[in-house]
Amino acid sequence: MKELIEISVRSLVEFILRSGDINRKKRTSPENAMLEGSRIHKMIQRRMGPDYRAEVMLAHKISFDDFELLIEGRADGIIEDGSGVTIDEIKGVYQNLKYLEEPVGVHLAQAKVYAAIYAVQNQLETVNVRMTYCNLDTEELKYFHYSYTAGELAKWFGELLDEYAKWAQFSIEWARKRDQSIKTLEFPYQYRDGQKELAAGVYRTIYHSRRLFLEAPTGVGKTLAVLFPTIKAMGEGLTEKIFYLTAKTITASVAVDTFELLRESGLVMKAVNIVAREKMCLLDEVACNPESCPYAKGHFDRVNDALFEMLNKEDSCTRSSIMDFARERCVCPFEFALDLSNFADAVVCDYNYCFDPDVSLKRFFSDGVKHNYVFLIDESHNLVERAREMYSAELIKEDFLKIKRILKEKEPRVASAMSRCSTKLLELKKSGGEFNVNVNLDGFFETLRRAASLYSDMFEEWNKQRISIDDELLEFYFQIRSFLNMAERFDEHYVNYTELLEDDTFKVKLFCVDPSKNLRECLDMGRSAVFFSATLLPVQYYIDLLSGDRSDYTVYAPSTFDPSKRGVFVATDVSSKYTRRTKSEYYNIASYIYKAVSAKRGNYMVFFPSYSFMSEVWDLYQSNFALDEIECIMQDSRMNEEEREDFLGHFLSANTAVSEEEASSLIKMEFEIIPDKTLVGFCVLGGIFSEGIDLKNDSLIGAVIVGTGLPLVCHEREILKKYFDEKGQDGFDYAYRYPGMNKVLQAAGRVIRTEEDIGIVMLLDERFNEMRYHKLFPREWDSIKRVTTDNVYASVNKFWEGR
Repeated sequence: MKELIEISVRSLVEFILRSGDINRKKRTSPENAMLEGSRIHKMIQRRMGPDYRAEVMLAHKISFDDFELLIEGRADGIIEDGSGVTIDEIKGVYQNLKYLEEPVGVHLAQAKVYAAIYAVQNQLETVNVRMTYCNLDTEELKYFHYSYTAGELAKWFGELLDEYAKWAQFSIEWARKRDQSIKTLEFPYQYRDGQKELAAGVYRTIYHSRRLFLEAPTGVGKTLAVLFPTIKAMGEGLTEKIFYLTAKTITASVAVDTFELLRESGLVMKAVNIVAREKMCLLDEVACNPESCPYAKGHFDRVNDALFEMLNKEDSCTRSSIMDFARERCVCPFEFALDLSNFADAVVCDYNYCFDPDVSLKRFFSDGVKHNYVFLIDESHNLVERAREMYSAELIKEDFLKIKRILKEKEPRVASAMSRCSTKLLELKKSGGEFNVNVNLDGFFETLRRAASLYSDMFEEWNKQRISIDDELLEFYFQIRSFLNMAERFDEHYVNYTELLEDDTFKVKLFCVDPSKNLRECLDMGRSAVFFSATLLPVQYYIDLLSGDRSDYTVYAPSTFDPSKRGVFVATDVSSKYTRRTKSEYYNIASYIYKAVSAKRGNYMVFFPSYSFMSEVWDLYQSNFALDEIECIMQDSRMNEEEREDFLGHFLSANTAVSEEEASSLIKMEFEIIPDKTLVGFCVLGGIFSEGIDLKNDSLIGAVIVGTGLPLVCHEREILKKYFDEKGQDGFDYAYRYPGMNKVLQAAGRVIRTEEDIGIVMLLDERFNEMRYHKLFPREWDSIKRVTTDNVYASVNKFWEGR
């Protein structure tokens, strides 16, 4: 039996028939237009008569020597009447249709593929094609009509398939080679305690097409325990593509390294690491247009040849290898990486490439069809706030006035439209005051849609006249479009509000308080998902906000480390409460820090709730406890990348090795012990040094955490509190306590990174003794010592003496 390759009609024509330049300044339809386009499709289809069949699934299978190729997709409409058969292809665009003189080539090609398939299946001699374009703002329609003989379509379609055949042949041969390597692949190490059960749980989740929330403490080997069974599932045909999703460069790098480790054990697998366009650009400044960038000019004419060459040469497509190859072949490295992902078995990338409607990979998620994708979501505690950002949108009144001033002379109609939007916001400002929730925005939306339509027309005219489009104008246009698209999503999971900001600007925001529905729509495009982190407590909170389905599987993996090597101390006589923030309390906290770090020489980090709090304690510590043998350094809010690396460098030896793949300040490092000194780093809780850094062995022997990490009280936090209270949850927990405790546990996790590590965690806030906080502690914290300023030194010293 021949193996089967499947490809959608859209993917086929867009891949084979593309040509020309990359020109972001001509892209005046944002990527997230798909949601609005779907609404337009349904509207047009409902208007059609009884001869119109909507959303007709078509598929065609053709046999080659070694494989069969299945091309499938949904025709928007098929009309059968007295004039014959017409294939209707509907496209929603923001472009003014008067500027559209002919269909976009790949749009017409999609319709021709459907026409060719339908002609063969129904023995037709001729087929008509109608291209229906609809302006998403005005709902104006424009049609283009064509007629083809069955012979013309068959010849054209055959040539298209022949062109794709080499890619299909490559995919078949590669899959055979990959699957054979997976069958013989063995776990590269001896399983740690619980790690095998963890891997089995991941495999069962994929096998049953479910979602899993997995909390696994540091040292369990989460990345390998999650990736290995997923790769095994791929070898069994249970998944076609693995998406390893991360929030930070450092965790992406761990995944890339794990793939390399498995290759050393015999795995044959292609993995591509996609990073932000700005980090991959070969120019000093990102300029995605053919006038400014030689890699953008003619990119699509060269990219397929470059792609085929790299696929036959490289299995590990890292940032550096992609950039080197792109430079040599004169193609855009970012777009090149996206194309490599089509043929990769695994894609390592940021959350936003799967979930953010503005930048998600439409090539995988825009067809509305469920695929055998598996999503592995690392450090998934970060996804709650990231998702809220992705699915929220805001506009500032004063930005409309700024754009109005820019366009006043050369585009008075658009300038007037910006002025009308500003006026609508001024009305909201006058009626709502400094802060107003659940505002009636209908009038503003209507005015904004008309303005967006004029804005789009302006760009079309400028493109026609070859007038350069300023980045500021383009970015604001995309902000407007994003806002309007989020308005289409707006439902009971959202709250809108207006706010007068400190700089006297006025903001309107569509705030996604519960992102679970939007995330689940993305997750449902795949087969299975695994959310994993060292801090997913309480797990029901994360399930509620990330999937919204409490039937999802949950696993808590026990720590493999000896609990006696970690000392956990909780203060009973200090607090970071606002009512307690006095000089005497700051002094007591400074005293705690001094006594904790004096018990044993080594490296410590102290985490504070804010920069101002840290500064108060720093001053008192330096005045009262400074010693030559204890070096203190403090995080600065304005640190650049070099200064961040220098800060971390204090905790490492001079022989630190830095991986060239790391592009951020949170760099994976190897180190040796710094002898004969004590170092205390004053840091901010929830900042860059409290998560994602890996200081093993004696590079860090203690973490002191001041306060419970509660977010600052603000309008949005109060909106969250009220929202979840009304849903029957504890609003304070969801808005404040759970996010705060996650920051605490992440900071505590900087200590004890390996089985050899020994260290202390000290929590300086008496609230940690309350059951509502205590129940959020990890299970492995089973021996907590309560201390006071009087006995803390003796307690910590006793712990170290016992080692």
